[in-house]
Amino acid sequence: MNINPFVLSPAIPDELFCDRRAESAALIKSLLNQENVVLTSPRRVGKTGLIYHCFHQPLISDSYVTVSIDILHTTSFQEFIKELGTAVFNMVAKRSEKLSKLFVATLRSLSGSFGIDPVTYLPTFDLKLGQISMPEYTLDEIFAYLEKADKPCIVAIDEFQQITKYPEKNIEALLRGRIQKLRTTHFIFAGSERRIMNEMFFSDKRPFFQSATLLQLEPISLDVYTEFAVRQFRNAGKDIAPEAVAWAYQTFDGVTMYIHKLLHDTFADTMPAATCTVTDMQQAAAQMLQQNAKRLQELLAYVTEQQKELLYAIAADRCVQRVTSADFVRRHHLKSASAVQSAVKRLLDLDLITEQHKTYSVSDPLLRIWINR
Repeated sequence: MNINPFVLSPAIPDELFCDRRAESAALIKSLLNQENVVLTSPRRVGKTGLIYHCFHQPLISDSYVTVSIDILHTTSFQEFIKELGTAVFNMVAKRSEKLSKLFVATLRSLSGSFGIDPVTYLPTFDLKLGQISMPEYTLDEIFAYLEKADKPCIVAIDEFQQITKYPEKNIEALLRGRIQKLRTTHFIFAGSERRIMNEMFFSDKRPFFQSATLLQLEPISLDVYTEFAVRQFRNAGKDIAPEAVAWAYQTFDGVTMYIHKLLHDTFADTMPAATCTVTDMQQAAAQMLQQNAKRLQELLAYVTEQQKELLYAIAADRCVQRVTSADFVRRHHLKSASAVQSAVKRLLDLDLITEQHKTYSVSDPLLRIWINR
């Protein structure tokens, strides 16, 4: 069986993991030093893969219990507790009969969620949202349980900025107050909306101010990605033109997920002893765009015409520094600078555009390409 070396899931074998040596070393060093870490990156650049990679290194896996959750889809504090409780049961409690029984004994507020497996006679856990009647109390129980585990725990919360969108008030203060009391449990707060994450952790008016070590993840460099891609093709008796890797990298702004998907697809389509060319890469990109067209169209379902016009204008220019300037407004036939300012705020809230160093761009390069076509 020929294994495709361009793995699309976050759980990538070490030998197929592309670079990130410096970032891996920095993250592992902070975790071993009992620090909480805030990990930020543009979406789809590989922060989840980096976390998985570090969690499976012997320095971490031999000495810590690791838990990871993604809360992007959650809309309330109750849902957050459900995700956290379920992950802790699956990744910590299931490790032994003793830990399973301790979980049952500690999480008394969720007693209705437990059952007994008729074969193993071990506790089972089926948590429903309606059973979380006292989320704060349940959170205290989960944290108390983690502190009693047989090893120190590391909890990675992906898309952590989502808690700012919950209807409940003061969730940041509630979590910060409890987390700072933990002795043997530490956290990775990962997020792709860097503007919100920076406000949460580096504004002196927010509860999480200076409570974590910052690690920023940027796209892997083109040279490193090219060397990696050429090596993997050649190991399989195939070849790829460096120009093909460069085209994918530059077209998709160095975003790991899209480049890896294109390499994955072109690797499968390249016969032994053949070479993947720029044309092959362009055909794979066109197919990927077609496969995602409906999803991309649905992203704009709740965007007003005025907001859409601004989004199209930013997509056309690729990067915009002065989004309210008279030149930009006039050149793209936008209504007014004040109307643009209002639309910018909404598009940022929807994460359709991103702002870094006062420069605006479309958050998803695939969406930008789809708009321009």
